[in-house]
Amino acid sequence: MRASSLAPSSCFQPDIVLLATEWQPRALIRAQLIEEGFEVISTITWALMRRHLRPGLKPRLALVDLHGLPDPDGVLRDLGMLMAPERVLVLTAMGTTPPLNIERMGFHVLKRPISIDQVVSAAAKAMRSSERARNSYTKVG
Repeated sequence: MRASSLAPSSCFQPDIVLLATEWQPRALIRAQLIEEGFEVISTITWALMRRHLRPGLKPRLALVDLHGLPDPDGVLRDLGMLMAPERVLVLTAMGTTPPLNIERMGFHVLKRPISIDQVVSAAAKAMRSSERARNSYTKVG
């Protein structure tokens, strides 16, 4: 099975790498994304997610749930150095990094409470906008 939470393969480039510390949201989001046809790798720590953000094998989208992360601001700062902002979707809630700060970094943001369907729709939309941005850059540059 290609959609997994195992160590990165040398040739597998997933559509989405998901970081969520809590197993229930991670499992539900991952299952629905797979059901919608996306290749998904799920991780439980920033260190594991970072291993999947290597040059040449980066996913089309990094999906990060800030809830429960020990240093959400540090994760966002590092993520901004590793991924193009239009290829990042952040789930936020009360008590985590304010949504306005995340938007200023150029990331897509979803504020809790949200449904799994809303997460999947936002992920698909973020990937479409990322593809459009990449295609327009390719045509111009």
